[in-house]
Amino acid sequence: MNAPAAPQPAAIGVAVERVGKRFRHAVKGMVYAAREVTLDIAAGEFLTLLGPSGCGKTTTLRMIAGFETPDEGRIAFAGQDVTHLPANERGIGFVFQNYALFPHLSVAENVAYGLEVRRQPRAAVARAVGEVLELVGLAGYERQFPAQMSGGEQQRVALARAIVIRPRVLLFDEPLSNLDARLRVQMRDEIRALQERLAITTVYVTHDQEEAMAVSDRIAVMNAGSLVEIGGAEALYHRPRTRFVAEFIGRANLVDALALGSAGDRVEVEALGQRLAVAPGAARAAAGSRWLLLLRPEALELAQPGARTDAIEATVKSRSFLGEKVEYLVDCGGRTLQVVRPSLGGAPSFAPGERVGLHVLPGAGTLVDAQ
Repeated sequence: MNAPAAPQPAAIGVAVERVGKRFRHAVKGMVYAAREVTLDIAAGEFLTLLGPSGCGKTTTLRMIAGFETPDEGRIAFAGQDVTHLPANERGIGFVFQNYALFPHLSVAENVAYGLEVRRQPRAAVARAVGEVLELVGLAGYERQFPAQMSGGEQQRVALARAIVIRPRVLLFDEPLSNLDARLRVQMRDEIRALQERLAITTVYVTHDQEEAMAVSDRIAVMNAGSLVEIGGAEALYHRPRTRFVAEFIGRANLVDALALGSAGDRVEVEALGQRLAVAPGAARAAAGSRWLLLLRPEALELAQPGARTDAIEATVKSRSFLGEKVEYLVDCGGRTLQVVRPSLGGAPSFAPGERVGLHVLPGAGTLVDAQ
């Protein structure tokens, strides 16, 4: 894809300050879809709102867009209060989950729609449409209609229509949910590459953890209408502060742990019948305090019984070969743990029912608040 000929407007920051939105529920009465959500989105940042269905992420996105008005709080673009500004005056580009293309219009006409509404000169519209279609890999598709295109191609048209107006902020609402798995991976990479090329401030909504980790500078995890944690993908995966984030992002083994004291930059804990040195997590763990120890499946190794003196006795419950990796479920003192190992590299293979030694990789755990 070639770079656009016209320069993109300078990126702007977006501030969401303690916004809330209530709706009337037929049974529960007035309920919060979003409550006291605060986000400070840097100019040019790619921020993803991640969470389960009904957590408030789409409501938050629609308030940023201007499709919903907050019942409380404030939204600002580049320091300007836009809380009550109509969506068509905010300078946003919006990519919908269902693409929202006009079936009776050609690709060129769909992409040109926003410019024509703004009464741009015909020659300027034609030039801009040509540039943006080349940018998204659809040069030559001008006369095609949406029904003649694949899902991925329709998604590119929707993206072209959103960016052709040169928005100040680009917003995505579950844009890849209608695509198959292989195409989702391809399109998420293209969206991220395009966002970096245009350096446009972007807010993206998804419930897919892997998708969020692949595209985002930061991820804001939401649950039950509230912001739970915000941070980079690696920090949220390896050092979550809350049990919800530990379990929602990736797969988690959470085991009870008793803090024994600090050892340098590590905390020594008693867990799974062993003394382990682990990362302290969000706060220093005082001796005698109780925590949950997060052990990701790849932080555990399996070995033949007796091969290691520091191994924990366990029994394989199941084995699943998944191409590049092998997933095990093992019983460890009545607790089921997940273990993931590469399928290559000489790693031993174990069958269901087989006794094994379970080993925690050095420093591979982190403490999470038990609440």
